[in-house]
Amino acid sequence: MSEWMLEMRGISKSFSGVQVLKNVDLQLRKGEIVCLLGENGAGKSTLMKVLTGVHAEFEGTILLDGNPVRFKNTKEAFAQGISIVFQEFNLCPNLPAMENLFLGHEVRGRSGLLSYSKMREKARAAFAALRVEIDPAAIVRELGVAQQQMIEVAKALSHDTRILIMDEPTSALTGEETRNLFVIMRELKERGIAIVFISHKLDEVLTITDRVVCMKDGENSGEIATRDATEDKLVAMMVGRKLDRLYGQRHGQRSDDIVLEVRDLSGPPRIRNVSFKLRKGEILGLAGLLGAGRTELALLLMGARKKTSGTLLLNGRETAIHHPSGAVAHRMGYASEDRKRFGLVLPMTVRENITMAIHPAILNRLGLISAAKENTVTNRYIEMLHIKVSGREQITRNLSGGNQQKVVIAKWLAIQPLVLILDEPTRGIDVGAKAEVHKIIADLADKGVAVIVISSELPEILRVADRILVMHEGRVTADLPRGEATEQSVMKAAVS
Repeated sequence: MSEWMLEMRGISKSFSGVQVLKNVDLQLRKGEIVCLLGENGAGKSTLMKVLTGVHAEFEGTILLDGNPVRFKNTKEAFAQGISIVFQEFNLCPNLPAMENLFLGHEVRGRSGLLSYSKMREKARAAFAALRVEIDPAAIVRELGVAQQQMIEVAKALSHDTRILIMDEPTSALTGEETRNLFVIMRELKERGIAIVFISHKLDEVLTITDRVVCMKDGENSGEIATRDATEDKLVAMMVGRKLDRLYGQRHGQRSDDIVLEVRDLSGPPRIRNVSFKLRKGEILGLAGLLGAGRTELALLLMGARKKTSGTLLLNGRETAIHHPSGAVAHRMGYASEDRKRFGLVLPMTVRENITMAIHPAILNRLGLISAAKENTVTNRYIEMLHIKVSGREQITRNLSGGNQQKVVIAKWLAIQPLVLILDEPTRGIDVGAKAEVHKIIADLADKGVAVIVISSELPEILRVADRILVMHEGRVTADLPRGEATEQSVMKAAVS
């Protein structure tokens, strides 16, 4: 009898004549956590979509318990105990959390009708098992990204799962939530469930997995037991080279000039009396657990939510911002943590996305957008940020996650910002792209831009920021210079 619960042999897949998978092999043992590692575009998600029936047409063989299988759709894979938590949420935003949880296998009473009371009870138990507090009746679109992520995890585990595929499951989670998820993963492993863990967070890979299988350009590029792995070895397998520096190196000096001053700012749903100063060329980190109010503070600053009290000063002058357009007019930009929903218009071109915030500045004498000006701006930022595109007219949806994030940053650089707020700027991008984004942040600060970075990754905040504001339940509980900030001091302030 084979030691492998799952074998994928010689898997190849093409789209419109473009080969994206080339003779890829993957094996899984019962009760094993395997990391599928690789840069964006390496083919990881495509391989998992082949396994789960999303892509039913492919070359190669899949064996489940030694028997050949080929699923026509995800429902067939699900029936055989193979569940996937997609990186892109597969939720119905207008339905409650509990209905999303049991979508396709609804809980019914003896009459055959939907039993909302049973559904609510089962959903509450499922969320409790994941150690998260989510109201089963809450409408999904009103929940945060992290809560939606946990609904996806609970949904995948709502059946007799034998193989669980987790595509970037921690990308929106805080450190505490990630640790809770790892406890769950270890419990699942003890029950014999095999887990494929896709992540760009190398510290997590080294913490939770048993084995690492790496892909590059649609092919296998290496395999290593986690006990023998180091971050340098994993990076070399991923990118074919050693990265010189993961975090950007500062060359300029922070100015004493205060660009932004916030005094006693309060607003819904939880921001209370927040005050801080931000200097020219300074990188200010915002740290805190989920629900601390970091994103809500950013939305208040941008006028996307209405403040109840407080004062905002730009370059020493009191400024009233009632709408994001007003913030943009004052050269403030905000890159959302959810770039696909709030940062980009995916069906539009790279050119259209980069210039969408500066239309008044690129009009011709007739009041129409000047193609020449638009192209000049687009070319400038494609070159400056090293955005990998086939051309200005490439559809943004077809870019890798890292290059999509660069387009978002380019859009805000085009307004020549005084203040740029980056909310989870490296969420869901690979280690190579992450290093490039960190370099961009450092370069912006060196050029005098005041940058606010919101991140749930403590090592990132500690290495990128000049100063760290820690938030807890809508209040600032600590203001720590880089030299005084440690994981312990930040976490202590985040829970008190």
